[in-house]
Amino acid sequence: MAHHAHHDLKVYGGIKLYAGEGSPVLAKKIADYLGQPLSEREVIEFPNENLFVKLGGSARGQDVYVIQTTSSPVHRNLMELLIMIQTLRLDSAARITAVVPYLCYGRSDKKDQPRVPITARLVADMLEVAGADRYMTLDPHAGQVQGFFSVPGDVLTVSHMIVEHINSNLRPAMKNPVVVAVDLGFAKKGRNYAADMEMPIAFIEKRRLGNDAKAEALTLIGNVRDRDVVIVDDEVDTGGSILQAVNVVKEHGARDVYLAFVHPILSHNAAERLGNSPIKHIVTTDTVPIPPEKLKCLEGRITILSVAELLGEVIRRAHEGRSVGEMFNE
Repeated sequence: MAHHAHHDLKVYGGIKLYAGEGSPVLAKKIADYLGQPLSEREVIEFPNENLFVKLGGSARGQDVYVIQTTSSPVHRNLMELLIMIQTLRLDSAARITAVVPYLCYGRSDKKDQPRVPITARLVADMLEVAGADRYMTLDPHAGQVQGFFSVPGDVLTVSHMIVEHINSNLRPAMKNPVVVAVDLGFAKKGRNYAADMEMPIAFIEKRRLGNDAKAEALTLIGNVRDRDVVIVDDEVDTGGSILQAVNVVKEHGARDVYLAFVHPILSHNAAERLGNSPIKHIVTTDTVPIPPEKLKCLEGRITILSVAELLGEVIRRAHEGRSVGEMFNE
């Protein structure tokens, strides 16, 4: 017994997975990958909209992972996550990790004008106050979000999955492809995509006017004439910037337009607008569930890659105290 006892010396108990109601399908896939059931819990919404969480069993001394994306309905999903974390803290869980595939308020990351909040920092504080010991998230809008947390975290990117899919499945049919970054803020990440796909890059320069989500796209820096274009971004919300980008590259003589982004927020009628646009194919992920009626608008023209194995593997490594960087040869 003694000779392999060092394998059993875990600081925490077993892995326990809890899912919020924000991304049930993804949570189930992560659980399946880990060969672990999702732990039972009850989430009740009272008539006054207050939420109540009750665990189906004890989490005392366990290594707990709460899987919850914070897309629409944002405030309900965020509160549910916070309440679930606090419930587990009060039940004496040994370690609690918030697994948040899409972290809300990521765009509110600096005071870029007078008298405004830095809400991303507030969200980080709330997760810590609720009792999260660690966090995991994918492709935040701004890298400095990591600096808002005082607890350790794994901030992962899924760009390698998107690149792999495009290279294997779409690249062979493309003619002289070029990557286009939707704005100069995404230039650095866009360049990484271009390098990984061994394509040249072009940029769209746009200036925001006012505080609403609408932006003004302006000029194209680079050449797209007679080339297939892969437009890259981290998330698509209303689809405004993306559709402006599509129009700009088309005006500059682009052939087929492909679209690659991580978080399919697709607010309001974004899916419908994308469906009516000349985009040939969209590659995205399941960090945010896309409702069936929105998927219908994009039928046959969208590929949704699952982040479940990536998150599952990171959870496994975090639990076993192994390097996550090794997964990416880092």
